[in-house]
Order: sequence, then C-alpha cells, then structure tokens
Amino acid sequence: MKINSNMQALIAQNVLRTNEEKNSASTERLSSGFKINHAKDSPAGMAVGNRMNAQIRSLYKAKDNASNAVNVVQTAEGALSEVHNMLQRMNELGLKASTGTLTSSDREAIQKEVNALRKEIERIAADTEYNTQNLLGGEQGMKGFTDNPKVKVAGYDADFPKGDYLLNIKKDAEGNVTATLQVDNGPAPATPTPVPNLKGIKANDTQITATLNDGSQLVFSYDKDITAPANVKVDVAGIGGMKIQVGTSTGQEIPVVIPTMDPASLGIAAINEPEFYDPIDMRTQEGAQKSLEYIAKAIEYVSSARSELGAYQNRLESTVAALAETTENLEGSYSTLHDVDMAEEMVEYTKLQVLVQAGTSMLAQANEQPQQALQLLQ
Repeated sequence: MKINSNMQALIAQNVLRTNEEKNSASTERLSSGFKINHAKDSPAGMAVGNRMNAQIRSLYKAKDNASNAVNVVQTAEGALSEVHNMLQRMNELGLKASTGTLTSSDREAIQKEVNALRKEIERIAADTEYNTQNLLGGEQGMKGFTDNPKVKVAGYDADFPKGDYLLNIKKDAEGNVTATLQVDNGPAPATPTPVPNLKGIKANDTQITATLNDGSQLVFSYDKDITAPANVKVDVAGIGGMKIQVGTSTGQEIPVVIPTMDPASLGIAAINEPEFYDPIDMRTQEGAQKSLEYIAKAIEYVSSARSELGAYQNRLESTVAALAETTENLEGSYSTLHDVDMAEEMVEYTKLQVLVQAGTSMLAQANEQPQQALQLLQ
C-alpha cells in the first residue's frame, strides 16, 4: 500500500480531464451550431469550408449584381418605350402632312410639334440614368474609332471581334453607296484579308452595317457629302458597355450594351454642316413623304434596340435563377461539412456528462484509499 503515488487517482484524473475536454467541446458545438469551431477540430475541413463559404458569399453578391442589371435594362427599355411612342407620333404627323388637303400654316404647326418631339427624344437620351450613369447617351455603347472625321463607328455588338479593319466606301453616279470591310494586317507589305464569317454589308445614305454569320453587327455612320474615301482605318476597341459581374472569378461577366438613342443616332437630327439639312421637314408635302422614310428607319433602330434589351433581360433573369440554384446546392454542401447534427451531438453530450460525473465519483473514491494506511499505524 503506497501513499506517495496514488495510481488509481492519477488514472481517474486523466480520464476525467479527457472527458471534461470532450464535454467542453461538445458544449461549444451545441452552443454555436457548428461542427468545426477551431482549426484543430478539422484542419482539412476548415480549409474546404472557408473556401466554400467565400464562394457562397460571392455568389450572393453576383446574384445581386445580376438583379441590379435587370433593373438597369428595365429602366432603359422603359425610356425607349416612350421614344418609340414619340416616333410613332411623328410617323402619324408625317402621314398627315403628306396629304394635299393641308395648308402651309397647317404643316408649319406640324413641324413645330415634330421639333418638340425631337427635343424630348434628345432630353430622354441625355437624362435617362441609373445610379448617376447615363444609359442612352452613348456611354454604354461599344467604343470604336476611325482616322476619318467624316466616318464614325456608330456602334457594334459585344460579340463582334475586336481589332483593326479597313473600310472602303464607294458612290456611283446615281449616288448609290457600296462598301467593303477587310482586316487590317498592318503596313505594307502586309495585305488586308477578308473578315472571317462576314455575311454581308448593307449601305444607305447615312449608315453602313456589316453583319457576321452569328448575327453580330458593326455599324458606321458617315456624312452625306463624303467623297468615297478609301482605306478608312477602323479600330474596334472591344471596350465599352456595362459589364456585369455574375460569377466568383475574374472574367465571369455579361456585357450589357445599350446603343446611343439621341436624334443624331436615330437619323432624324438636323445637320448644320457643311450646309443645313433637315431629314424631318414636313413643311412641304414632298418633304413629309421623304421624312416618313427616315422615321421608319428610326423606328426600326429603336425596335432592334428594345429587342436586344429584352434578350438581355431574359438572359440576366436566367442568370439570377441559375445563381440561386447554385447557391442553394453549395449551402447544402457547406452545411453538411460545417454544421453540427444537433440530435447526434446531444447523444454524445449526454454520454460525456455521465462519464464526467462517474469520473468525479471514482476520483473521490481513489483519493480515499490512502486513508486506509492510517489503520496500519494505529
């Protein structure tokens, strides 16, 4: 019988300490609801859980971004709806002014209303904003540049390949316009090459439109007095538009391109240089009939833009739904990895409580055993 080393008490103490630590950890899991509260609980699980949690939080923000983009598109489309209505009103006025029963004063009154409608279209293009960002004034269009001040890149689809091109414009004796577009491969001796997948080029007296097989377009506008320039250098920069981050990594974005919607872009603005010319002049019967052609083109332009905005909205709404589904699935995986099963943990906690109580009782009894040595000394 020994009194300096009570081995039974030491064993009971070690077991009790271990059970108390386990009981403390179980209490923390039940209190926090997490299976992993410290890196020591599961080093690999903590690393995987942190990465997964970061992805989940990023997906929530990406979903918010896509939802905000839907609001942007709805704002722009709502403004274009009013522009469309005003163009329809201008078309009605043009038809009215085309009849021979009106007097000159009647047509002057019609022209005043048309001018007011154009000013309102210009105001809408300048003032339609979302979060202080202009939507219809050209800031959200794709940017392009030329080396000829009389030829401008009016806009292009985000899918149109960026790069350098050469544009040739020709006019015949009757004023008919034709154009060709080639890839600019640099200075001589390099020679231009055909544009890949080019479906065709259409030209009128104000615009040139190049269309690829996938439907993406590059649109040029040019002055009416242009004299068939050769080899206009064109830089399709591939920048512009509102890029919406819809993923958790760099480059996971959707570009939203909104073309310019002012009267000049619609082809209904008066031109002051080199001489004054108004395409929408309803002060004469002939001018009213000619104006109908320009108004019809403007209506087609706006209709095409609204169609694109509708496609953007459908795509963004699908993106929101997809992000919500992905987030839901990741939340389930993260929960399996990181959250505690309360029922299972409660069973463990109850067992540890009993073991702690039993260990405390055994330690008390083990500490009583050295007292028996006193009986030998009596």
